[in-house]
Parts: sequence; C-alpha cells; structure tokens
Amino acid sequence: MSSFSSNSPLPLHLPSKSNRTTITHIIPSSTSDTSNTNVVLFTSAITVTLAVANRVLYKLALVPMKNYPFFLAQFTTFGYVAVYFTILYIRYRAGIVTNEMLSIPKSPFLAIGFLEALGVASGMSAAAVLPGPVIPILSQTFLVWQLVFSTLFLGRRYSINQLAGCLLVAAGVVVAVASGSNAGHMLSKVELFWPALMIVSSAFQAGASVIKEYVFVDSAIRLKNKSLDIFVVNSFGSGFQALFVLLFLPLLSNLKGIALVQLPSYLKSGAGCFLNLGAHKPSCDGAPLLPLLYIITNLAFNISLLNVVKTSSAVIASLVVMLSVPVAVYILSLPLPYLPEGTSLSPNFVLGCAILVCGLFLYNTARPAKNSSKVN
Repeated sequence: MSSFSSNSPLPLHLPSKSNRTTITHIIPSSTSDTSNTNVVLFTSAITVTLAVANRVLYKLALVPMKNYPFFLAQFTTFGYVAVYFTILYIRYRAGIVTNEMLSIPKSPFLAIGFLEALGVASGMSAAAVLPGPVIPILSQTFLVWQLVFSTLFLGRRYSINQLAGCLLVAAGVVVAVASGSNAGHMLSKVELFWPALMIVSSAFQAGASVIKEYVFVDSAIRLKNKSLDIFVVNSFGSGFQALFVLLFLPLLSNLKGIALVQLPSYLKSGAGCFLNLGAHKPSCDGAPLLPLLYIITNLAFNISLLNVVKTSSAVIASLVVMLSVPVAVYILSLPLPYLPEGTSLSPNFVLGCAILVCGLFLYNTARPAKNSSKVN
C-alpha cells in the first residue's frame, strides 16, 4: 500500500510495491507520448478529486452514524465483499484468475482480515470523535508503520532519502497534533486516547499491507513468476475482514458500554439510523445519503487509483494521493453541511501539515534501495 493509505477505514486493496511495479511493467507503452501524457494527467486529476472527496465524505458519513460506527463498518465491509467476489467470479470465468491462484494458502488472508477488521473498527471509532482536519494527518502515520513492519518482517531496505521522508512525516504529525493541545485549538477538548487510537488503526492497516506484500512475493514463487491477480487478495482478505468485524462486535460494543444482550438492539438502531427510518432522530440527519456517498466514492477512488497505477506508475499514484492531503485538510476546516461550525487551523498545525507533505514527497520521489523480501 505504501502511501496509498487514505483515511478510509477500508483499505485500498492495491498490491504491494513490488507487485504494483510488476503491473506497470506488463502494460504496453503508448505509441504516442503526448496522448499517454494527456491520459495520465486526466486520470490523475480525477483521482485527486476522488481522493479529496473520499477523505471529506469519510468524516461526513460518520456525522449521522457517530453513535453507530461499528454498524457502518460492518455494512461497508460486507458491501465490499459482495463487490470484490463478484469481480473475482467474472475474472475467473474470463480465465484471468486461475485455479492455481485460488489454491494458494489462505492463512495469510486470515491474518489480513484480522488486522484490517481491527483497523476498520478502531479507525471509525476515532474518526467519529476527532475534528475533520486531524484525520488525514493522523492517517499518514500508515507510512511510518509500514516502513517499520516491512523492515522487520520482510527484510526490506530503504534509501536514506526514504528514511528521511518517513521521519519528516512523523515530525509533521507530531507538530500538527501538538498544536492542538493549547486552549482554543481543535484538539484542546479531545482526549489523547482518540488521536492515539487513530494512529493505532493505521498500524493495523500497515501490518495488513505488509502481509499482502508477503502474499505477492510468496505467490510469485508458487505460481512460477506469474503475477497473482489483485482481486484474489482483495476478495479473500475482505471476506475474512467481514468475519472478524462481525466477531469483534460484542467486544467493541462492550468497550462503548453496550452489553452483549443489547447488541441486537444496537444493530437494529444502527440500521434504523442508517436508513433514517422510524421516529425522526436529529442525530441521524444526513443518512443514508452521506454514508452511501462515501461508500460509492471510496469504490470509485479505488478503481481510479488502480487505473493511474496501470497507466503511469506507483510513484505517480502515490504523489496524486499525497496532493489530496492538504486539500482535504483545508476543506474539512471549512463550515460544511452537517459540520457547520468549521475548525480553526493554527499556524503550527499548518506547519505540521507542510512538513508532512514534504516528507511524503521526499519518500515517494526517492530512489528505492535494493532489497530482497524474505519469504520462508
């Protein structure tokens, strides 16, 4: 995933860096450089727009669903399972996905689903409480976690510039978040637990992405250097994620003070709030429009981002997503429908955001170090 991470609780389900590079190598180059450049610019512009909309709608979707983040997590996860397995079936019937691909070990997908379920639930819980501009900033800690995990577990090596970029990202997050500790700033009334929980959710997502990278490396050996279809990983990872989100509901709801016997009532109320049915509930205003817009936009963003990878490169796609961070932070600070109060951006917060963007730019434009992933 690398810096493809967004503040979306649902991962982008892109292949790892190594596999994304393989994809770009097997796409034939365009006969017309000008035409290819125009296509890249056009798809990149669409992707930036969708990336910004995705980040903004993520926060807006949680306004009506603030009291039911676990229901929204379950609903979106099952929705994605249906979409991904449908696409997988179509690709299998077309001969793109082979029986060999479907027969690879499923235990890594179990771990992926476990970590992504934790990431979804914890991320939505934190995002429902945190001010909008903070969410895109904290979600960028994904890059730091991924670098640490891939170094420890895959033996991946990074260049000095990549390490420096990662440190700048971490420094930018610290500066931005620390600026909110003073009275009157956006985090002054938010308990430290919630930004910490958002950072932890990024760690879960980063752990899942590293396991995906392992799956692609391992499958290249098992499939004799054939590229594993992306939707095999997407589908089975999402399937186990949906299972674990369901299994975690009793535990997670209990942490919010919802007893096990009250869980059916909670889910029923969550469905009622999502559909905005029954007695009028001011707290559910905006549903189902905002949650549905988020889900649709997130899917469109994933598809558009993958298209940028195929038509250009993983680095270009990373830079495109990077551009959405400051734009989304600014938009989320403005008065918006269902968030009319807006948020004041302190100079230190803006400085932290600038440092973070510089770190992302340095990381994504650095020449990667030669490395070999460890596959046991």
